Amino acid sequence: MPFKINVAESSGKTYKFELESEELLGKELHDKIEGKIFMPELEGYEFEIAGTSDKAGFTSHKDIPGIGLKKLLLTYGKGMKRRPRREGKKKISNPKPKGLRLRKTLRGRVISPEITQINLKILKQGGKKLSEIFPDQNAPKPVAAEKGAEVKVETPVAAA
Repeated sequence: MPFKINVAESSGKTYKFELESEELLGKELHDKIEGKIFMPELEGYEFEIAGTSDKAGFTSHKDIPGIGLKKLLLTYGKGMKRRPRREGKKKISNPKPKGLRLRKTLRGRVISPEITQINLKILKQGGKKLSEIFPDQNAPKPVAAEKGAEVKVETPVAAA
């Protein structure tokens, strides 16, 4: 069972890799994990499990014990970001209406074989930077031609 691991820096940059490990099973949300569990290059790093999601897309919730699915009545926050349906194109003055609650399906806080994605937050930096450990993910995105710049296209002129 490969896990998709997302490591987020405080700057907002996210590094992604896949890992097949039995050591993560049984860990809970907000547990602290040493970096050497994932790969030897992450020696000295300390991570916190910030969130997980399973193969169906259900997220883990800190208030649900165990590994199973459970329906929970939620207000705005983790697991619920939806606005109520409104008729017509009325201007919405309050994006979070008071008193709106929805019953949503969520997974327990323990990592199980059904979990496919694990999100990690860095608590302690290691010796090497993550941009050095993952050089292929550090490349800048290709920039399209500037809006104001003209692109010259040369056409061959046929000789008469």
